[in-house]
Amino acid sequence: MVSARITVNGKETPIAPDAPHTTVLDFLRERGLTGTKEGCAEGECGACSVLVARPGVNKPTDWVAVNACLVPAAALDGQEVVTAEGLATPGADGTPATLHPVQEEMAVRGGSQCGYCTPGFICSMASEYYRPDRCSHDASEAGEADAEHGPNGFDLHSLSGNLCRCTGYRPIRDAAYAVGEPAEDDPLAQRREQAAPEPVATSYTQGDSTFLRPATLEEAVQILRDRPEAVLVAGSTDYGVEVNIRSRRDTCVVAIDRLPELRELRVESEYLEIGAAVTLTEIERRLDGTVPLLAELFPQFASRLIRNSATLGGNLGTGSPIGDSPPVLLALDASLVLASADGERVVPLADYFTGYRQSVRRPDELIRAVRIPTPLSQVTAFHKIAKRRFDDISSVAVAFAVDIEGGIVRKARIGLGGIAATPIRSLATEAALEGKPWTQETVDAAARVLRGEGTPMSDHRASSLYRSAMLGTSLKKLYAQTTEAVSS
Repeated sequence: MVSARITVNGKETPIAPDAPHTTVLDFLRERGLTGTKEGCAEGECGACSVLVARPGVNKPTDWVAVNACLVPAAALDGQEVVTAEGLATPGADGTPATLHPVQEEMAVRGGSQCGYCTPGFICSMASEYYRPDRCSHDASEAGEADAEHGPNGFDLHSLSGNLCRCTGYRPIRDAAYAVGEPAEDDPLAQRREQAAPEPVATSYTQGDSTFLRPATLEEAVQILRDRPEAVLVAGSTDYGVEVNIRSRRDTCVVAIDRLPELRELRVESEYLEIGAAVTLTEIERRLDGTVPLLAELFPQFASRLIRNSATLGGNLGTGSPIGDSPPVLLALDASLVLASADGERVVPLADYFTGYRQSVRRPDELIRAVRIPTPLSQVTAFHKIAKRRFDDISSVAVAFAVDIEGGIVRKARIGLGGIAATPIRSLATEAALEGKPWTQETVDAAARVLRGEGTPMSDHRASSLYRSAMLGTSLKKLYAQTTEAVSS
């Protein structure tokens, strides 16, 4: 077996003797790259952000920022990583290094005080700096001022997963909006024109633990059949938290995030099929708004750092009742393609969840893809009620997909999260809407039904009464939005 290795700042570095559960964060720090910091160990602060070379959407390679605290080092076997230390150009003959343009702007605009979070900001900012479709525009072209996009095309949402507790965000934003275009001889810009590293079939064992990366779906499902204790990981955005906070240690971890069969996005005559291992950022950019309900979901789903790794398969596979994608996919009437060594079966998402973090998926199965039937509903909306605007867990999540013809509701699908042990369809409310005129009277009556759906509980995020009230208010908000759209 060839030793597992990661290329870090241009230098191949063996993973051994680290354990299979060792995170990229600890792997880097143990090798002296201490710019990468641990702040929260949950993927919420961004202090650990690093760049990874991934297959690109508009170029052969994209430099993607990820949370190093969540990803197992073994998951990056054969891959390329750049840290904050690797961005600067080393000086020759003892001369000082030349700062990267992102580092230079952060320095001259006062974007760092204590500096703890700064390397993470630098890497997230560099990922946006190298985004191929980022382009400058004139104020006249932009129309109204956009507080979340700079004149250089910089999307401020790319920093939504990075927190700073002492500098303040204005000088950091100023630095982000001041960076220009990469120079022609910029080595990381040039690297985008070459293919990203292919996934490496990995079998890495230390002690009693093994990390496996099968080369094909066939190999993956066979491992699941032979080793029922195996745990599947994709982006590790949920699993990594378990490893860090709850000291989870599994004897066999199987990475499926780079399986070609799980990385497809296909448009068929009757449905759209999204591979379970396509990251949310990739889905967002490849669909480019063609599924409006998903386009509304993505900016509210955690942060860009998380979306760069998270997958629909992972969000559904955990079975969490407060995941943001299940309500949306329920409203879209989605189904899941489950694969095993015996073949595939298709299960409607409405029938998938059976209890708290439980589902009909067998231990020897994995989610291969999500299917969304077409044509899509005309009226859609996703309402997430949370304490923070971004990077927060939902208190309540409601997704709507409604077809209205001649003023009559012909079809209604409503997905709910955070109000039961599982994500659920709001069947009673759907029945109260279908066949009725889309009027204030109908909506008020259906809103009363919606408030009684599920079994909401009280916890530190919201009371049960609040959750119920928000359900009814959400439907009224949808009606107000559709009325405004029609009147405008």
